[in-house]
Amino acid sequence: MKQHRTIFAVLTFFLLASFTQVQSQDEGFLYGKVTTIEGKSYEGALRWGKEEAYWTDLFNASKERNENLNYLSREEREDLEERYHRHNNDFGDRVGEWFNIRWSHDFGDDRHQHQFVCQFGEIKTIKPTGRERARLELKGGQSFEVDGDGYNDIGTKVKVMDAEIGEVELSWSRIETVEFMEAPSKIPNKFGEPLYGTVETYSGTFTGFVQWDHDERVSTDKLDGDTDDGDVSIEFGKLKSIERDGFRSQVVLASGRRMQLSGSNDVNSENRGIVVTNSKYGRVDIPWKEFKKVTFESPKEKPMAYKDFKSQKELNAVVKTTNGETVSGRIIYDLDESHDYEVLQGMNEDIEYIIAFKNISKIMPKNYDNSTIVLKNGEQIMLSEGQDVSDKNTGILVFREQDRPTYIPWEKVREIIFN
Repeated sequence: MKQHRTIFAVLTFFLLASFTQVQSQDEGFLYGKVTTIEGKSYEGALRWGKEEAYWTDLFNASKERNENLNYLSREEREDLEERYHRHNNDFGDRVGEWFNIRWSHDFGDDRHQHQFVCQFGEIKTIKPTGRERARLELKGGQSFEVDGDGYNDIGTKVKVMDAEIGEVELSWSRIETVEFMEAPSKIPNKFGEPLYGTVETYSGTFTGFVQWDHDERVSTDKLDGDTDDGDVSIEFGKLKSIERDGFRSQVVLASGRRMQLSGSNDVNSENRGIVVTNSKYGRVDIPWKEFKKVTFESPKEKPMAYKDFKSQKELNAVVKTTNGETVSGRIIYDLDESHDYEVLQGMNEDIEYIIAFKNISKIMPKNYDNSTIVLKNGEQIMLSEGQDVSDKNTGILVFREQDRPTYIPWEKVREIIFN
């Protein structure tokens, strides 16, 4: 009898654990209160435009100024421009395109612009200040203006699944403030269930939360396509798998029903890519040419909740150079990223990896185009092509005791070990 009670207790534990995990899936959804310019407020699950719905989704914008260039001497700036001129055989704006910084040739103009990327879970409030402008306040207390030029996360509409009245879509011009807050473990009204599954590619498999065509990411979103009998639009929650088949896709529904779809960017080569987010790598973006098949299933891991984004710290590291020197202190990576919530981007076989610096233990440049990235969970991956991991990188600033930092060009970096 005692043995039976023990077995029953173990089974009960696992059933409760499974139930708790399912219940807590909702904590991964964007949630907050939107206040309008007239003082009205709506609270509930959020959908940013037609896309972002999770705390791990990326907020993209540009920051108007990059004052880090002021730490470089005129000679160091000229060396950078000359180096990129040799790469591109072109001057001026072309140089700026390589590393997301715009500068004038007299070097006296400090009005520079660079990309800003972070996960929504790092943000406390967003306050529109213009048609394509906003003021961000991060959870760590930082506050600054960002611009939406070239990015659709500013100036977009925001949907709120208000707990009392249902879905409300608010235009950017009507929004006074968006205040993010923790989502309950079970949201009564939401946009759907998370999409989760295993994506097979020519480079391996990735399991995690799935975004289809950079857009659809919840069960109520729809897969569009043409059949021989006419157009169809199927909720993702009804799908078991999607498999690429030349210029079309083979689709299997949860019921076992099979369909062949074509004629839509959801199911052909116009697809913008399949994103998988998981705790192993962070975020991977798989182009259609690398995609083979996705099989949907119940989530096997909890999505990150708002409370999981606990701290935002300045980047600190030990930088070892190719000539044997070791310099340590607060750093600015690529003359741009200064905090651990910002992200590193690079390619492995045509698949893009987007990794928050807080998850990186070490970066080791290997040659002009490749770097080994060691994650804090022990995973290692070789990334290439991107500015963050190749000789397009504009170098590292290391702040020690003195007021003026030490500048280390990328070609002289042997290893960066984050504290």
